[in-house]
Amino acid sequence: MPSADSGLIISCVVGYLGICAAIGVWAMRRTASAADFFLAGKSLGPMVVVMASISSVMSGFGFVGGPGLVYESGSSSLWMAFVCAFSLPTTYVLTGKRLRLLVEARPILTLPEAVSARYGGTLPALAMSLAIFLGVIGYLGTQVLAIGTVLQAVLGIDLLTALAIGLGVLAFYSIAGGIVAGVYTDLFQGVLMLGAAIAVLAQCLKVGGGLESMTQTLWAMDPEYFGPWGTRGDLAALSWMLLFGLGAAGQPHFITKLMMLKDVRRLRWSALATGSSYLVLATLWMGVGLAMRTVVARGDHPELGNPDLAAPTFLLHYTPELLAGLVFAGLLAAIMSTADSFLNLGAAAVVRDVPMAVLGRPLKAELFWSRVATGCLLLLSTLFALYMESLIALLGTFGWGTFAAAIVPSICIGLNWKRATGQACVASIGTSIALNFTLEMSARNGLSLLPPGLAVGAVALLASTVVFVLVSLATRPRKLAPDIDALMDV
Repeated sequence: MPSADSGLIISCVVGYLGICAAIGVWAMRRTASAADFFLAGKSLGPMVVVMASISSVMSGFGFVGGPGLVYESGSSSLWMAFVCAFSLPTTYVLTGKRLRLLVEARPILTLPEAVSARYGGTLPALAMSLAIFLGVIGYLGTQVLAIGTVLQAVLGIDLLTALAIGLGVLAFYSIAGGIVAGVYTDLFQGVLMLGAAIAVLAQCLKVGGGLESMTQTLWAMDPEYFGPWGTRGDLAALSWMLLFGLGAAGQPHFITKLMMLKDVRRLRWSALATGSSYLVLATLWMGVGLAMRTVVARGDHPELGNPDLAAPTFLLHYTPELLAGLVFAGLLAAIMSTADSFLNLGAAAVVRDVPMAVLGRPLKAELFWSRVATGCLLLLSTLFALYMESLIALLGTFGWGTFAAAIVPSICIGLNWKRATGQACVASIGTSIALNFTLEMSARNGLSLLPPGLAVGAVALLASTVVFVLVSLATRPRKLAPDIDALMDV
């Protein structure tokens, strides 16, 4: 089996980093305007949108953090992973069509601009910009840690050096190519990982001695680990199901991909392809974590010091060399392309959305300042990730919850309910930000305000949704513009 100094694995990883740099150069030549930088010119075909969607949702969160969470808490993670196979296609129906038509009807490049078109006024767009900026810092930290974890394992170097290498490549192609670089890296990664996931799952079953043997071993180790709730318990499992079942419609790195689709009539088939493709990739999330826990439980491998090393360790020690190299390349592709999506969203919030809300226009030299903001966001998210010191999957859950609680009511409900108001949009976003950060930071400082296991994001999502509905019913809705009114009747 391969080891950390395997020449073939290192060649695959270095080759991939070279491909990323080449994509950055190519994308820079295709990026001539802010519309190209933020929305890929609204010219993507369904295959690119599907691959970009599932890659951005799985990313370092699913491919590195997911197996680590399974290794640590067993079937608790099932309630997070497989529910997305159904919630992602549902998002196409609830949000995709109207959001794409809105982009067609108005010169819109970002979600805050979509909120401004739907609700009018300055405050809704400002509130959405702030929510996206804060969510980007949290979720981008997931990708930062995942980059460092993978390169640390493959190259046998310390974490800070690994971060410096990975972030250097990421900074180059994100700043140069914007979202164009990200979506085409997603396409490369998605196709690669779909094939690799099946091969890795077969290897997981082989190493574990088959599903029955793995089940018996893990049940003997700890019945709760392989029970219906896993070791984190029923409250965590059910709150994750809620958060990931409803929260997919509030993930800007996913729903903005729907705004890039060239032909809105392809949404239906894209939804089916997204759900089925994600389900295939989710087997890698679960399979690697269970297989790694099985070999440790049998005494065939020492206990991992960090659960996030489950995927890199399994690939290095229990997977054929070529397959390990390809999967590592795919992992880095997923991580970097998703990080690029978040950098793009954060830069848009700073450079375009806030100035549009306050000044009525974006900054001058918008493309230049977007690239400057991208570099600053990358540095800020790195510092945040090192400060949080969480498991990758738990840090990702925090980012997911921040987005879900802020965006689901205003976008998912607001684009389907004419009675929704701008005051409700602002109130729900404010509620979501206050709850997410207050509850998370208080728990981090030893003052937990929630029952053990209950996900902060799930509480914030429920609260912001209730606030959105109640404030909408209590305030007078504005008269919709004719094009927005017609769009919501489609």
